[in-house]
Amino acid sequence: MKPATNNLPNPTINDIARVARVSLATVDRVLNARPGVREATVQKVNKAIAELGYVRDTAAANLARGRIYNFLFILPSNSNEFLVMLEAQIEQLNRRMRHERTKLSYTRVTAFDPMALAEAIDAVDASKIDGVAIFGPETPSVRDSIAHLKANGVTVVSLVADVPSSERDFYVGLDNVAAGRTAAQLLGRFLGETRGKIAVLTGSMLARDHLERRLGFDEVMARDFPNLDVLASLEGRDDPDLIEKLVPEALGDAEDVIGIYSSAAGNEGLLRAFRTWRPARRPVVIAHELTPLSRSALMAGAFDAVISQDCGHLVRSAVRIMRAYSDNTPINLAQERIRIDIYLKENMPQ
Repeated sequence: MKPATNNLPNPTINDIARVARVSLATVDRVLNARPGVREATVQKVNKAIAELGYVRDTAAANLARGRIYNFLFILPSNSNEFLVMLEAQIEQLNRRMRHERTKLSYTRVTAFDPMALAEAIDAVDASKIDGVAIFGPETPSVRDSIAHLKANGVTVVSLVADVPSSERDFYVGLDNVAAGRTAAQLLGRFLGETRGKIAVLTGSMLARDHLERRLGFDEVMARDFPNLDVLASLEGRDDPDLIEKLVPEALGDAEDVIGIYSSAAGNEGLLRAFRTWRPARRPVVIAHELTPLSRSALMAGAFDAVISQDCGHLVRSAVRIMRAYSDNTPINLAQERIRIDIYLKENMPQ
């Protein structure tokens, strides 16, 4: 007689083993995605899990094993406000998650330096780190280093800037092409039928997030706003001193620059440049990331709109995803979608 499987209030791994007719050790291997189990046996165990409606209590299992999650964030070494906010969120969440047996840490590497990033990834001790969130450029050396981490059983999440050609498990961040499209629509609608030039300030065209924003921006500008001429990107490498010098030199006395898209972390240098570069007409400015600096610029009328992503959401999402991959549990995709927030002077949060 076939054993009843659908009337157990709290099925256990013993029930799974009984229904699948396998050992407890085999069930444990399947639940933890360990090697050494035949595919036919894996299917039998998963079928028993589905029939029983078994839901794994990962917290209890980890507590019993004395497991502590160790997750590392690798971030650029820039001191811009967005990165400072990311680091603050990591530190804050680390304090809150101590009772959940989760430890968060971060390290910094030289910005826009793929070799330095690859070296930092290669230095990760796979025996001590369960997951790594990487914010950096997409290059062959970085892809190779990510592949090495994956081969050693470490979960890898790309953060803010995606590395889709790599073996990374998940991307946490904005749809950067859509963010660029959004910036173009805002800028174009603010300017109306006025003819003129648009300057684009970026960090580096080697950075995928910056490149994708420019692609989305150009797409909408060419399609919807033929009255506006978009200039070549000014690469400020997120360096305020360089940007402060670059903007007046590149734009000079051009009175027909009527709009600026600050697509990266160049806001401090741009605001400094406004002190010496004084065009006849104040350009409409669309910037990225709501920080104390960009908030002040919105309130003062130096910026017209800011496109932003929630730093806390980015960090929490990365941690949830790394835990889910470590535990082989499902991910709530709707919960992990990072929204494109648009802030004007009138709707900034208090």
